[in-house]
Amino acid sequence: MEKKENVLEVKDLQVSFDTYAGEVQAVRGVSFHIEKGEAVAIVGESGCGKSVTAQSIMRLIPMPPGRIKGGQVLFGDKDLTKLSDKAMEGIRGSDIGMIFQDPMTSLNPTMSVGKQITEGLMKHQHMNKADAAKKAIEMLKVVGIPNPETRAQQFPHQFSGGMRQRAMIAIALASNPKLLIADEPTTALDVTIQAQILDLMKDLQKQLDTSIILITHDLGVVAQVVQRVIVMYAGKIVESGPVDEIFKNPRHPYTWGLMKSVPRLDLENKEELDPIEGTPPDLFAPPAGCPFASRCEYAMNICKKHMPEAVEVGKDHKVACWLEHPLAPKVENPVKKGGK
Repeated sequence: MEKKENVLEVKDLQVSFDTYAGEVQAVRGVSFHIEKGEAVAIVGESGCGKSVTAQSIMRLIPMPPGRIKGGQVLFGDKDLTKLSDKAMEGIRGSDIGMIFQDPMTSLNPTMSVGKQITEGLMKHQHMNKADAAKKAIEMLKVVGIPNPETRAQQFPHQFSGGMRQRAMIAIALASNPKLLIADEPTTALDVTIQAQILDLMKDLQKQLDTSIILITHDLGVVAQVVQRVIVMYAGKIVESGPVDEIFKNPRHPYTWGLMKSVPRLDLENKEELDPIEGTPPDLFAPPAGCPFASRCEYAMNICKKHMPEAVEVGKDHKVACWLEHPLAPKVENPVKKGGK
């Protein structure tokens, strides 16, 4: 299979926030790429740096207190970290679309939903008002909103949570972006609506060949939608690989912890979920070694002193863990053993 071109390449991204208490190193040398038409999930618990990574790509981090300390975000031939605010405005909403966690705070309560779609089309696609209004109705139809002509005239408070999220997706996709970033798009929705929104994103990805970055803390939502998974912890990538590999044969103890804390239908009767003990490290003074060492039952002395390099353990499957070292004790994979 021929390799597709990269839509986005993030190289050694470092993002910090300056606070009264000191510098919080939120993202610490993150590198990954997204291919054309590919959907990739960035997963990890709250505070691991996944949303900051997404907002850095979009240049939505308030500066100050935030600052991009180093690295590149290559989108085509442009480094987004170097662009002026005006140039970035031209890319945001046209070439890169974003869906946020809470559609109620992301939509303008004083404007009809149709007008919020036409605004972007007139700005980025230079459409006239009539063509933009027609396309807005078409987009509402594409994302599965019934009676789109009537709905286009209505305001966000007249929509349910799921419908608002669909409207957000319509706004994000109206200008045919090359890349769509969805930051926890199903957090505020109930389970059945979550499934519908994820199915919708999957269908639209196929139809429009849009690349997607799905940011989530829930491994349960990624299996059906993405082709590749990036696992982040304490501002670093600890494992990445094809979705099947990550689910069938995860290699990092943190990924094992995430997998074991997801409710599954194949668990034995009344078998309890296994939470990850402890708390993430303080990013005011990040540990010198593996950030997961203090919570890892397999941690060795070297884990606390030196951050392991990411090594390839399968096709496109990389993991940063000292257990992969030839001299490390052999540990049986607890998730693989559990019938994954």
